[in-house]
Amino acid sequence: MTSSPHLLVADSEGQILDHPFLGMAGRSGPDVVPVPPEDLLRIPEGSKLFTMPGSHPVAWDPRRGAYRMVPRAQIGGRRFSCSTVAAFLPPGYTRTLLPAAAYPSPQPWLPLWSYTAVGWDGEAFAAAAVRTDPMEHSEAQHYDDRQLLPRIRARLKGHRDNPILSQLARCATEYHCLAAKNLFLGRWEAPLPIANSCNSACVGCLSWQPSAACASSHERIRYTPTADHVVEVALPFLSAVPEAIASFGQGCEGEPLLLADVIAEAIGRIRQVTDRGTINCNTNGSLPRRVEQIAKAGLDSIRISLNSALDPTYTAYYLPRSYRWEDVRASIRLAKESGVYTTLNYLVFPGVTDREEELDALLALIRQARPDMIQMRNLSIDPELYLRTVPPARGRCVGIRTVLRALRRECPWLEIGYFNRPKELFGSRLCEALVF
Repeated sequence: MTSSPHLLVADSEGQILDHPFLGMAGRSGPDVVPVPPEDLLRIPEGSKLFTMPGSHPVAWDPRRGAYRMVPRAQIGGRRFSCSTVAAFLPPGYTRTLLPAAAYPSPQPWLPLWSYTAVGWDGEAFAAAAVRTDPMEHSEAQHYDDRQLLPRIRARLKGHRDNPILSQLARCATEYHCLAAKNLFLGRWEAPLPIANSCNSACVGCLSWQPSAACASSHERIRYTPTADHVVEVALPFLSAVPEAIASFGQGCEGEPLLLADVIAEAIGRIRQVTDRGTINCNTNGSLPRRVEQIAKAGLDSIRISLNSALDPTYTAYYLPRSYRWEDVRASIRLAKESGVYTTLNYLVFPGVTDREEELDALLALIRQARPDMIQMRNLSIDPELYLRTVPPARGRCVGIRTVLRALRRECPWLEIGYFNRPKELFGSRLCEALVF
């Protein structure tokens, strides 16, 4: 791979071309920056390329020795207007830079994807990212819908009145949710969407957006399930699948802690039958006492989401209703004290996540609460929208790799990754196989 990939541009038809001499650049928050060679990796199978309508790419011009906006390009004997190209990487990869883009005029907000800087290295597309989990569960080779569809039909037979199963069939086929597919394929982690409402209004919510914003990625569930529905889906999966995980809290639902009574009853009934498998809850951690409730019922693991360890930045994005950032901190502490394997779902945004003040706050939180794991997950949102949403970041930007290295150095017990772990792997450190 060359150390300086070429700029990618898209024409009005969406055709992607590499520029003959302009170089790829990246963005860290609002700032255009060079892409460190160590941050470049060839995009894995399953990646997608997007255009960013209304934007012009910003490139390094070696002839001028400066960055410049590229509103038009001449490639292959024709001259055309350009828009920016971005990559969307599969799970397990954390971006380190945003696409270098400039907007000559205000534009509608982009769809909810994690836009990543990408260029052409002479042989392949290269993105600014780092692999943060060695698990291969999301790789495209594992998903063949020709195998999936017969499994869905067989699983739904006699159970079409179960709203969770019906929803997961939709998620697997319409939204191509890998977790939903795994339920029917009988492996790894399966989702249990139960909550049709939420107590936050996240700016980048995948299942609900106000009419003035971009479209949500999924339609939020509308049903209210019973513990019977949960047990009917989860018990066969947990009982039969090796290292199985069944998880409340999915992209197609609201906040599962609002249905803590249903979760607690379902866990109790499952554990009366089998101790196999891992029961997990993905949550915003807004209700500490309900975290305690489901922990006492037998919850094995919990993943608590946050975009920042700083109250103003967290609150600006999550827009919490009837809870505060301090409640989230309390939930992290209580989950750990209750013996639940505790993970932070850390929503990464280059230029905000990797500022010195944010890193200091994150390290302080981890030292105090002692979670078991942090998942470095890309925040899916229009970069311009996020930068307008959160307070301006202060302090020097150190880079996403530096954040990863600091976590490894300062918190040696902490597992770093991207995917939930089955209880058979609690305490393991798969991240040691990775180079940050």
